[in-house]
Amino acid sequence: MQESKAGADELIALILSGIEEVKGVDINLLDLREIENTVCDYFIICNGTSNTHVNAIVSSIQKTVSKAIKDKPWHVEGSENAEWVLMDYVNVVVHVFQKQIREFYDIEGLWGDAKVTMVASSYNN
Repeated sequence: MQESKAGADELIALILSGIEEVKGVDINLLDLREIENTVCDYFIICNGTSNTHVNAIVSSIQKTVSKAIKDKPWHVEGSENAEWVLMDYVNVVVHVFQKQIREFYDIEGLWGDAKVTMVASSYNN
C-alpha cells in the first residue's frame, strides 16, 4: 500500500496542528525526498521547554492524528526521559526535543542537504 502525496501532506498538517495545539517551539520541516538512501520522506523537528512539555507535544500529536485519520505512529522512542522523543509515522518522522538536546544533536546540521521549511506558529515563542 503506497501512501499518496495528499496522504503525506495531510499527515504533516495534522502533526503540525498537534504541535501548535500545545505551543511547541522552533518548528522545522525537513524535506528529505531529494536525498538518496533516507529512511523517510520528511522530518518534523520541534522543541518543548521541559519534560512535561515534550510529553504534552507527543501526546497532542498522537491525539490529533489518531482522531482525524485513525493513524498511529509505527514506533515511539524516548518518552521515558522526554529529552528527545522520536515518533515514526513511516514516511514522516517527528523529533520532539528539549532545546539543549536539540542543539547538541543538531539534526538540521546533519541533514544539511534537506530542504528546510521553518514553520511559523500562530503564537509568540
